[in-house]
Amino acid sequence: MSTASEWVLTPVPTPLDARELLSGLLGREVAVQQVSSAFVGDVGAGTTYAVYQDDQARTRAVAVMDLKMSAYAGAAIGLMPVGAAEIAIEEADLPPVMKENLYEVLNVLAALLNAPDCPHVKLTSVTHVGGSPEAEVAAHATAVGRRLDLEVAVPQFGTGRLSIVGLK
Repeated sequence: MSTASEWVLTPVPTPLDARELLSGLLGREVAVQQVSSAFVGDVGAGTTYAVYQDDQARTRAVAVMDLKMSAYAGAAIGLMPVGAAEIAIEEADLPPVMKENLYEVLNVLAALLNAPDCPHVKLTSVTHVGGSPEAEVAAHATAVGRRLDLEVAVPQFGTGRLSIVGLK
């Protein structure tokens, strides 16, 4: 039996909403630029995948960050030096503390996906750089239509890619 909430779409944030949330969270004024090319992830180059589900365990959205954005966000929120992010990028792997920090960024990012009269979603899983996402998650990242594809410039760190894909 379907419920009314199945038919209500999870909102996809605006670039402004994403900029404001990331700026507040990272403690610096990030710049975002919406881009026409979708970032769908590249396991070989390093990608973080986040899955957001409703209370019925239905995947409502996924977020995808490239290696650079993963390292910059994980370092910036933890007040780590830019050198730590540069090493993570060079090694194509995030140290455990950077992964924990990035998890928190992705957890707070769920706020962008929640709106009145929409099913509440929360972060349910993260596949960090170096891991392989489930096939379904990788497929969701390639969905067209309801998505926000950004280049995010984190001051003192650099620019990376973030995509948020609304599924249901």
